[in-house]
Amino acid sequence: MQRILIVGATSAIAEATARLFASRGDALFLAGRSPSRLEAIADDLKVRGANLAATYVFDARAFDRFPALLQAASACLGGLDAALIAHGMLSDQIACQRSVEQLREQFDINALSVMALCTDLANQLVSQGHGVIAVISSVAGDRGRRSNYVYGSAKAAVTAFTSGLRQRLYPQGVRVVTIKPGFVGTPMTAAFKKSALWATPASVAADIVRAMDGGKAVIYTPWFWRPLMWIVRSVPEAMFRRLRL
Repeated sequence: MQRILIVGATSAIAEATARLFASRGDALFLAGRSPSRLEAIADDLKVRGANLAATYVFDARAFDRFPALLQAASACLGGLDAALIAHGMLSDQIACQRSVEQLREQFDINALSVMALCTDLANQLVSQGHGVIAVISSVAGDRGRRSNYVYGSAKAAVTAFTSGLRQRLYPQGVRVVTIKPGFVGTPMTAAFKKSALWATPASVAADIVRAMDGGKAVIYTPWFWRPLMWIVRSVPEAMFRRLRL
C-alpha cells in the first residue's frame, strides 16, 4: 500500500489516476478547491477499493499554507510515500497579452505554486530518505507558440525546475517524475475541436501510475508526443515564426 498525496485532485487526469491507485488499495489524501467535488471523488474512491480517501480544501495561490497541507497529509496517512501535483489552469492567451496582472496570475498558479510546493515536498521527503514527486507539466512547454506561449512558458519553467530538482534529490533517494501530456479531453478543453491526437484522462493516468511506480523520469503521454515534439523543436526559428501555431 502506498500513501499518496494528490494536489489538484478534482482535475480529470488526477481523478482518473486516483481511481487506479484506489483499485490497488492505496491510501489517498485529496487536495483541491471544491469541497463538494472532493467529497464526491473520495466517496467513489472508497467504493473502488481505496484504503483511505481523505480530503483537504486547497488554494494554489496560498503559498504560506503549503506546509500545513503537507503536515495534514502526513498526519492523516501516517507518512507520505508519493505526491502527484496536478493543479493548474489553461491560460487565456489574449487576456495575458493585454494584462500584466493576468500574466502574473497565470505564472503564480501554473508555475510558482508548483515550484513552491515541490520545494516543501522535497525537504520533507529528503528528511525521510525516500519518496516520489510527480508533476504534471505539458508538451506546450517544449517550445513557445503564438497561440499559448504564456501557458507554455509556465510549463517550461516547471519542466526546467523539476529537471534540476531531480538532479538534486537523486542522491538522497527521492525520485522526481515530469509528466508531459499532449491534448487531453477534459472539461478544461471541452470547447476545443478534437482529433486523433487527443487522449483520454484514463490513458494518461495509466502512464502516470507506471512512471510513479518506477518508470522513466520524464514521460510524454501518449508516447507519440515525444517524436512529435522533437520535430517541433527541430524546426528552424526563421521558419517556425512564420507558422500559424
